[in-house]
This record gives sequence, structure tokens and C-alpha cells, in this order.
Amino acid sequence: MIQLEDINQYFSEFLTTYPLSNGSNSHFKQLRKDAAEQFRQQGLPDRSNEMWREMKWDFITRNKKYVIQTEPKAYQPVENYFQCSTEDINADMFTFLNGWYVHKNAPLTLFPDGIIVGSLREAIIQFPDLVSSYMAKNKEIENGLTNLNLALWQDGFFAYIPDNIHVKRPIQIVYIVNSDENIFIQPRNLICLGDNASVKIVHCDDSLECKETLINTVTEIYVGNASQCDYFKLENKDNQSSLINHLLIQQKASSNVNTNTTVFNGGMVHNTIAVSLTESKATVNTNGLYLVDKNQDISNCLFIKHHAPDCKSNQLYKGILDDSAKAKFVGHILVEKDAQQTEAHQTNRNILLTDQADVLSKPFLEIYADDVKCSHGSTVGQLDEEAMFYLRSRGICEQNARILLMHAFAKEVVDKISIEALSERTERLVRKRLTGEIISCNNCMQACDKKSISFEIEVPELQA
Repeated sequence: MIQLEDINQYFSEFLTTYPLSNGSNSHFKQLRKDAAEQFRQQGLPDRSNEMWREMKWDFITRNKKYVIQTEPKAYQPVENYFQCSTEDINADMFTFLNGWYVHKNAPLTLFPDGIIVGSLREAIIQFPDLVSSYMAKNKEIENGLTNLNLALWQDGFFAYIPDNIHVKRPIQIVYIVNSDENIFIQPRNLICLGDNASVKIVHCDDSLECKETLINTVTEIYVGNASQCDYFKLENKDNQSSLINHLLIQQKASSNVNTNTTVFNGGMVHNTIAVSLTESKATVNTNGLYLVDKNQDISNCLFIKHHAPDCKSNQLYKGILDDSAKAKFVGHILVEKDAQQTEAHQTNRNILLTDQADVLSKPFLEIYADDVKCSHGSTVGQLDEEAMFYLRSRGICEQNARILLMHAFAKEVVDKISIEALSERTERLVRKRLTGEIISCNNCMQACDKKSISFEIEVPELQA
């Protein structure tokens, strides 16, 4: 059996083999160098880290060789090979292929009101001082994987929203993987809001035709005073994908952040969200839904840190597990001694459809203030027998009754998506997922022989 030390050495070789640079800016070169050294010292998170305690790194060892794509593929229009499954949400879409921003000749777009969006790699070249004032400043969650990303990131999405600017149309970031090699991708995203600004971000992970994929993503969001950021994450990967996400959020006074993460598919998915409420009257709502089956393994780990008084945080995560799927939820709320009048609530609910499905739920409160309102709760069970009996008594067959109950269970999370069109399309995708209609390559527009690979939760389509 391969030991963790051997895997650490395997990753360390990438630090020598693929020395990716960013122009001649010494600050960012030093960031890479320092992060590489930190990884060599830290290695991957081990069992001493609660968020990674049950992690089995065999998704790395089962593949003998990954490659890093050191430059983007030749440009071709996105519509030639990809069709978004959440279309018609009236968003401005920015697409990344194998970790690189897809564009014809405009890697960065500058608007008259001061908004800057596009490639993070290009933003460093054009606005190094602006990027350096934010990038890698959030240290609440720092481990071997975040340092590996900082050392080896290729490209990523950058957005700067100045003071008093409210972006009307949602911004959609789409990450596509399409490779005939086993590929290792490390995107890094940076989203910065000034004071009294707002934006809605839709972040999608999709796969086309690919072999084994290892993706290690870090997204940093900085939210200024009285600003609002809504961040929606949709993950629809194939069973050959291993997806690791770190979402790091830092909020100032009276700011508001809403996140919603929906996992439809993925061989191994590990989502970490760390939120720092650094000034008073900040609010964060984190919601999530995971629908897993076969041998899929999904983890959602949250760390909400209340630094300042009179802040609020709410967590609602729900999961439906079938077959031999596994899921994990770790929710950690930390209230520091000066964070009086904190209000923090945490809920995790799970439905197991088989005896083989397994979920581990660990809600955790760490409180050092005495004037707080905090709660946490966790449930793991099966479909409600009384509700099932009620539906059956109304002439609905058992299989369709199961779908109705699962859909109602999931809908509470979907309804928290504030973009109406996205909420409707997410609900439609959830319904398809529950009836086994989503296939791994349904977005591919290439003229190839597609294999219809369904990820079924074994119930038929709902009858009218």
C-alpha cells in the first residue's frame, strides 16, 4: 500500500518539473516559491486534520501519471464543443478549458465603470498592485493543498467590482475538462468587491470526454463594507474526476454573502468553505445539496469564524445517498470572545436509500463569548414512512412517491437560490438526477459515439 509520504513526494516532483511563472513580477514568483516550500514541509492533510480525517488518497494512487497542461489549447469557439445545461439565466459567461481561460484576443475586459473581469493570469500582468493587495491574504484555512495550488496554479477567473457598483447580470464561470490524457488542473479564482457593491456568481464544473482528472481549485472572495455577494456552485463531474475545492471568503462590516453548492455527480468531491466575519453586522448563509450514488464519495466541510460582534451565520446542508455512496459533513463554527451577540445556526440532514450508503455528520460549535444564540443539528434517516403511506393512500405508486419525497426534501435548498431562472433550472436538474436522466457527457457537442452513462438513483421517471 502506498503511504502518504510517497504521494507527497509525487506532488513535490511537480514543483520541480512544472515551474510555471507569471511574467517578471517578483512578488508573485516569491508567492509561488514560498508556497512550494510550505507544501514540502506540510504535505497533504492527514488524519490529525478533522476535515480530512476520513480521506483516502487512493484516487491519486490508482492513476500512475498525471500531466499538467502548461499552455492553453488553440482557440476555438466554446459553442463548438460545449452547451451549458443551465442556459438562459441571462448571465455573462466566462469559460475555462482544462484550467485556461478561453478567449480569442481579450484575456481581460475593462469596463468604463471600473469593473475588471477575465483571466487572473492576465490581471497580474496588467494590474499587479491591485491583485497583490488581495491574493493569498486569507489565511484562515491553509494546508498542503492550498499551498500546492498557490505554487502551481495555471490560470483562473478574476473579477474586481469597485465601490458603489452593482452588477446587474450574473457572472457565470464554467470550468470544462476535455483531455485524452490523465490531467492535473489547479485553477485559482479571485473575486474582489469594494464597499457598497454587489455581484452574483454562478460557478459550474463540467466534464466532456476525458480520462482520470484531478482538480485542485482555490477561490478567494473579498467582500467590502455593506456589499453583497451571492455565489452558486454547480458540480456535475464524471466518475473519473477527483475534485477538491477551497472557497475562502472574507467579509467586512454589514456585508452579506450567500453560497449555495449543488453536487450532482463526481467520483470524489471534497468541498471546503471557510468564512471570516471580520467586522460587525456581517451575515453569511451557506447552503448545500448533494445527490450521490454508486461508489461516489462526497465531503462538505465548513469553517465559519466569528471575529466581530453582532454577526450572523446560517448553514443548511442536505444529502440523498443511494447504493454504496459515502458522504461527509463537517461544520465548525468558532465564536471568539469579543464576538458578542453572535447568532449562528447549523443544520445537516441526510436520507439513506440503502443499507450500504454511509454518511458521517459532525456539527461542531466552539464558543468563547457568553452572549450568543447558537444551535446545531444533524439527522440521518430514511424516507418518512408516514408521508409515504399518505401518498400511497392517494393512489401514487411507491416508486413515484419516493421521487416526490426526495424532490420535496431537496427543494428547500434549491429554493434558496436567488436567481429565479437558475433556481428553476437547478430544480429541473435535481429532478433529472433523481430519475437517472443526467449522463456524464450530455453537454458535449462533438460528433462522437457517446456512451450513455447514467448515474441512477433507482426510481423511474415520474408519471403524470
